[in-house]
Amino acid sequence: MPDSIKVYSQFAHPITMWVLFALTLYAMYTGLQWRKTRSAEGEEKKKLIAGKFKDTHHKVGSIALALMVLGTIGGMGVTYWNNGKLFVGPHLFVGLAMAGTIAVSASLTPYMQKGAEWARISHIVLNTAIVGLFGWQAFTGLDIVQRIIGRMAG
Repeated sequence: MPDSIKVYSQFAHPITMWVLFALTLYAMYTGLQWRKTRSAEGEEKKKLIAGKFKDTHHKVGSIALALMVLGTIGGMGVTYWNNGKLFVGPHLFVGLAMAGTIAVSASLTPYMQKGAEWARISHIVLNTAIVGLFGWQAFTGLDIVQRIIGRMAG
């Protein structure tokens, strides 16, 4: 593999994760709008239904799940490819926890579709935790990117 591909492959994970962070925030917005739709009445409900938040939330959530899992695996793969090892630390462990958590959150969908409020609350709590962890990951990831750029310049 050419060195240029090996070197620049290190930026695929951070770029993917920043896009995913924005997508996750949008999924949160559509999920909250869908929850609001379920309790709304009259004209407000009609307007919210027209927004198709349920379908959008499912689609965006599915893409987020796939990108989270593939981005986590890809980040680990590229790190190993470029360094011959993984750097075991908080960024890795939190990333793995997030990938597992989003899978558990998505697995609650059949229960939510059957009206289980415990599943809805669990889904919201898990995804809120993911958003919080994601914010932390984004900034610890910037530190890693800065170190990579520093090695490239030096």
